[in-house]
Amino acid sequence: MVRSTLIYRYDALPLCGSVDDDNDSSLMDQKKKCKIIISRITPNAEPQATIESGNYNIHYLISNSIIYLCISDKSYPRKLAFSYLSEISSEFQNSHGQDALSSTARPYGFSSFDNFLSKTKKIYQDQRAQSNLDKLNNDLADVKKVMTKNIEDLLYRGDSLDKMSDLSSILKNDSLKYKRRAQRINLEALIKQYIPIVGAGLIFVFLIWYMFLR
Repeated sequence: MVRSTLIYRYDALPLCGSVDDDNDSSLMDQKKKCKIIISRITPNAEPQATIESGNYNIHYLISNSIIYLCISDKSYPRKLAFSYLSEISSEFQNSHGQDALSSTARPYGFSSFDNFLSKTKKIYQDQRAQSNLDKLNNDLADVKKVMTKNIEDLLYRGDSLDKMSDLSSILKNDSLKYKRRAQRINLEALIKQYIPIVGAGLIFVFLIWYMFLR
């Protein structure tokens, strides 16, 4: 299920956030990580991504210079999470888009939007509801190509959310995959090359044994 929702501007100004259980220490820890993720987002960052963080996933969507994030349980379908963020972004853009980007915008100056967050989150809570099943079956909401990162790599190992970083990771993985495939092909070629020789040798040894040593 979706645990929390946060809306930030590109310059890290918080615009709105859902009303959550502040006594949940693990959720509070994830919110702190969200702030760090916000600071890592650059103009070259992927427009949407999933960051794996322990028992949770942090999903974000960038639209019109505004960053929408939600924290969900790890088991919650990514397709539903991004459908939720897309719905949130469309409504926020229609309601507050221009005001949110103005120089007069203040931190959490759009807290009234929490009413829409609460209503929408309730709709998305039940994964088995027909409307959510329809969203899961919608081919337009394909998330297979959405970048996925691990929070440890992002925060402590110098990884980034940039598109080129993800491309580099993909190329590295592909390189390893092709290297293993080439090694397997070479091994199969060697086996094919030497099996007749080994077979002939075994037959020769058997004949020697059969004729002279039996």
